Amino acid sequence: MALMVATTLPPAIFLMGPTASGKTALAFELVSRFPLEIISVDSAQVFRDMNIGTAKPDAATLARFPHRLIDLISPEERYSAAHFRNDALAAMAEITAAGKVPLLVGGTMLYFKALREGLADLPEADAELRAEIDREAAEKGWPALHAELARLDPATAARLAPNDSQRIQRALEVLRVSGEPLDAFFARQQQGSANALPYRVLGLALTHGDRAVLHERIASRFDAMLRDGLVAEVEALRRNYRLDADLPSMRSVGYRQVWEMQEGRIPAAELRDRGVFATRQFAKRQLTWLKNTPNIDVFDCLDTGFTATICKKTDAFLA
Repeated sequence: MALMVATTLPPAIFLMGPTASGKTALAFELVSRFPLEIISVDSAQVFRDMNIGTAKPDAATLARFPHRLIDLISPEERYSAAHFRNDALAAMAEITAAGKVPLLVGGTMLYFKALREGLADLPEADAELRAEIDREAAEKGWPALHAELARLDPATAARLAPNDSQRIQRALEVLRVSGEPLDAFFARQQQGSANALPYRVLGLALTHGDRAVLHERIASRFDAMLRDGLVAEVEALRRNYRLDADLPSMRSVGYRQVWEMQEGRIPAAELRDRGVFATRQFAKRQLTWLKNTPNIDVFDCLDTGFTATICKKTDAFLA
């Protein structure tokens, strides 16, 4: 009986992978062949006027391949996994009602996880406590707070980079408010089924069989962003919005490095190398997420036949 119920759920496709793995081109190929509509799963593309550094499709491309959940908020605002889950579920319902299939494409692995598994019932944000943690970070540095988190919540700390300020702050906030580590909330979340995703999902992931090629693609991609005007884009954002370095928009890879250059914290000559390095680190974290993600089919984006194979798999899934 459970199998029969599962097969009656509407279909959805998740297409995930690290930056520069070819997700966008594959998504366009799938939309051209099947009745799909794209939902962006990208925590940076939700911001308006952040186009170059987020590799957001241009207007002509969006006219041909519409994307949902991009250009949602200003760079002054914040967007969470909870916001994404609510927005994505609403978009998926609209697409399904129109007789199409949601194709969720992106590299923000936390958003995929939140959508598929639901969200833990975490304590609400505490502005005063966050300010206190920020003051500690200013004095000691985020790596020191990461070390504190490793003592108190080693499982969460192991998943975070020492300079991942946003997530370190939240993990410490949860600890100090509740006295419990994040994993305790996640364990309780997994015991329930109220947040189960009401879709049957085909999970697809692109990876690189050759890490050196990934690094070359990342470098070429960042070089193209610089040529296309990433520095000027950040200058315009700073003129048109009230921004600071701690906002999620300006902590995005690429934007953070340009901001630091404009503030005189790094030499202009180092911008390119620092941006490439940060993007490589980001891709490494994305690949780690993928290794720990269940129920996905993984394809090497350097395999010349991967597009045809995925199209066959999609055709069988939708049949």
